[in-house]
Amino acid sequence: MRLTNELCPLATAPAAIRPVVSVCIANWNCCELLHGCLVSLFEGNQGVPFEVIVVDNGSTDGAAEMVAEKFPEVRLVRNAENRGFSTANNQAADLARGDYLFFLNNDTLVPPRALAELLEYCADHPEAGMIGPRLRGGDGEDQISYRAKPTLGALLHRVGLLRWTGLFRNAYYDYRRNSFVADGVRTVDVLMGAAVFLRRDLFEAAGRWDETYRFGGEDLDLSTQVGRRKPLVYVGDVEIVHFGRVASRANVSFASPNVAIGYVHYFRKCGVGNGRLWLYKLLVTLDAPVQGAAKLVQAGVRWLRGDRDRAAKSRLAAVGLWHFLVNDLVRFWRA
Repeated sequence: MRLTNELCPLATAPAAIRPVVSVCIANWNCCELLHGCLVSLFEGNQGVPFEVIVVDNGSTDGAAEMVAEKFPEVRLVRNAENRGFSTANNQAADLARGDYLFFLNNDTLVPPRALAELLEYCADHPEAGMIGPRLRGGDGEDQISYRAKPTLGALLHRVGLLRWTGLFRNAYYDYRRNSFVADGVRTVDVLMGAAVFLRRDLFEAAGRWDETYRFGGEDLDLSTQVGRRKPLVYVGDVEIVHFGRVASRANVSFASPNVAIGYVHYFRKCGVGNGRLWLYKLLVTLDAPVQGAAKLVQAGVRWLRGDRDRAAKSRLAAVGLWHFLVNDLVRFWRA
């Protein structure tokens, strides 16, 4: 399938041109990042008729107002509260008119023709299911864009009380690092949820985003559900800029506990037994105050050395752990 290079004027005539691709963006308190993402979409020549649907989860930083004022062509949904990443994406999919859905993080930039290139690959390879592009950071460095499926052992390596033993080091590196090669096209287990592209009918058949997840683990789940029907494919020739973890660090008190809870949901759904999950929860709970104290000490040392940026990251990690212990520990154990 080959597509026109002409810029499709969907922004000026949305009723006249039916979109082929619906770009679905969930947003919460990331006004500047969202603005940059939308500019990249509309000012670049994407080479295919597309629409953008933004679901704002009750932002208090003026993000929804910015979209309404500066991007009237965007279909905007305003939630009164933060309903979570999965629910917001499902709301966007409900409004989508395109045959293809592109779920996109708000902390991304989309180069010209990226949508056309993803669509071309999908159309030329109907055997493929969900497609993921190469993710590059704002510094130009490759980011991990796909992974193997995690095991409980891989996550246990992150528990400081066990890390020193080295028992789960290989499982962790197989999950996080060893499986990623940036160049080429290949089938993979899990695509990063920052940017995934698939047919709408396949998305519906796979059960959509599981709204049990609020933030964290939902891309593992969707990859698993889609992968049972068709292969997941990483396409390294198509690139998206992703300012990874900027949004989650800005909202660490929300992100950190929900990531921990999301992993529990994922493992339970994959059939991990109650006994093993109970042990995992106990170790994470005991480890959290130790890790929080260590991060505070690390922040102080880095600040004294003049490394203020890294000191701020350490402090944010400590804040996330503290919020997890004080506000979300019960929800973690109930998951």
